[in-house]
Amino acid sequence: MNYEQKSEEIDNKLRRVTDPFGNLMVDLFHYIALFAIGGAIFWSAVMAFIDMASKGGASISDILLLFIYLELGAMVGIYFKTNHMPTRFLIYVGITALTRMLIGDIQAHHHDPGIELLYITGSILLLALANLAVRYGSHRYPSPPIPKPGSSVTNE
Repeated sequence: MNYEQKSEEIDNKLRRVTDPFGNLMVDLFHYIALFAIGGAIFWSAVMAFIDMASKGGASISDILLLFIYLELGAMVGIYFKTNHMPTRFLIYVGITALTRMLIGDIQAHHHDPGIELLYITGSILLLALANLAVRYGSHRYPSPPIPKPGSSVTNE
């Protein structure tokens, strides 16, 4: 056995030991980060709700804020279940945030809306078109399934 073969054999043995450990560490980090993000979303939503209750009511802006928290929480939940980041949910969050901004701007300047109204509605339209493109792309060109850890994948 020559030097290259010995080196390759040692490399293969080392990979068999370190790869599972590395995969475990990456998975552990993902779960800890997802729990932290989910907890922060939940905490923020509860605090926003308590603030609304202390005011004695909720404005449409407050309700849209709760929808943003709901969409972010659903995004984390979907990532937990599927290991896929639902890009469309980020677009929905952007649309909801812009709608919230639009309502606040209209309430503040309802007599003279200004050019900001056009900017915000144009941005909402662009995000809606981006959502359409993402949906079309994911339908027309679906991603291959991600194999579960420990399962063998065969190429056909």
